[in-house]
Amino acid sequence: MAGIIAHGAYVPRFRLGPDTAGWMASTERAAANFDEDSVTMAVAAGLDCLGNRDRNAIDGLIFASTTVPYAEKQGAAIIAAALDLRQDIFTADVTDVLRAGTTALRSALDSVVAGAARQVLVVVADSRQGAPRSDTERNAGDGAAAFLLGRDDVVAEFTGFHTITENMLDNWRSSGDSFVRSWEDRFATEEGIERIVPEAVEGFLQKYGLNLQDVDRVALYGPDARRHGRLATSMGLDSQQVQDPLFGSLGNTGAAFPLMLLVSALESANADELLLAISYGDGSDVLAFRTNSLVNRARPGAGGLHGHLKSRSAIASYETFAKWREVWLTDDAARRPAPSSPSVSALWRESNKNLRLYAGRCNACGYVQYPPQRVCVNCRAMDETSPVRLSDKAGEVFTYSMDYIAGAVDTPLVVSVVDFVGGGRIICMMTDRELEEVEVGMPVAMSFRKLRVVNGIHNYYWKAIPRRFGAPAGQQVGG
Repeated sequence: MAGIIAHGAYVPRFRLGPDTAGWMASTERAAANFDEDSVTMAVAAGLDCLGNRDRNAIDGLIFASTTVPYAEKQGAAIIAAALDLRQDIFTADVTDVLRAGTTALRSALDSVVAGAARQVLVVVADSRQGAPRSDTERNAGDGAAAFLLGRDDVVAEFTGFHTITENMLDNWRSSGDSFVRSWEDRFATEEGIERIVPEAVEGFLQKYGLNLQDVDRVALYGPDARRHGRLATSMGLDSQQVQDPLFGSLGNTGAAFPLMLLVSALESANADELLLAISYGDGSDVLAFRTNSLVNRARPGAGGLHGHLKSRSAIASYETFAKWREVWLTDDAARRPAPSSPSVSALWRESNKNLRLYAGRCNACGYVQYPPQRVCVNCRAMDETSPVRLSDKAGEVFTYSMDYIAGAVDTPLVVSVVDFVGGGRIICMMTDRELEEVEVGMPVAMSFRKLRVVNGIHNYYWKAIPRRFGAPAGQQVGG
């Protein structure tokens, strides 16, 4: 039976909340850093999902988001490279609608059921922006979810699907718009979500001969806490059936929202529970999964959704957040020449080094070098190296420097030298850091981030971040 083999999530470290000067809201929401976007968050969720699984077993990757960085270029291809997946897999982007995540999940399950793929990875991420200090901005959040789907060793079996499609212009964003737009609230609620979602759920129940009481947990989309609660009540859902929507700690993460709630449900579910994931946007999708006795096996260690929620830091001021978004404040840093455009040919040529983060391990002596070199600096063997992936290795700071005049968004720019477990050393920027925690010997992990955007080219690379959780199983620096 096709279903979910593994799941993962990503929530940015930083939060807008009561401790943020100028936020003017009592609730908290997750906020992507200046160098994060839907692609980088999707990579992080994918890493959380995959762990130390065999990536060669994956036959496809589907990326879903309403905030893809390119209008004409596939985000899934970037993510597949960063996750070090095989070249001969199918990839696809699903976008432009809030139910893109459930559409991607259904498409992946169809591929598995049809036998076209053994395993498919689905990653869903969003970073939707509302006008400054608007209700949309206050209720939104940034984050990602990931699911590995297949037939063998599933922890939750796919048991049904129902969808309805209706052209509804209640929320939208046209090309060139920086912010999500919405129509009058009463119309959007009464003629939109409160009519369409119950109709989809009723259709699902009739299709499979079920009653609402047969459902154990519902991962339900809602634009905000008030309308989410009102929708659940109007549908007749018991409070025990409704998965905590995490308003006040996460926020509405767009296309990823119902699937992040599904991850939350799976992290605490028992065997033989019927879970529904319900999305909304130009209609509604309802996906059903039934957990089995293996569900506890897929529990994350310190990561997962709840681990990421607990690992948090408050943004000091709303001005900092606005600077990250580059929407209405200008940077008063020293004027510098505009950065030069990245070389497209160099980006392609150095993909293994920059996106897959491959070092070279000497076949003669085992010494690891990054970037890979033809000649081993340890034993002088020539052209005797094998690629080794560093992106999922634990590391420690060997040394670092702080540059206060670099003109960086997060002044000072922290440049670190990181030593990896099993060998290898890299010099890279550090992000998501609090200055007082940076020190020699600091445990770090690698995180896929955006360096800059020049001439429409999104230049991605890996940076070090303070390790939010313990080292991966079997990894100890210096071991």
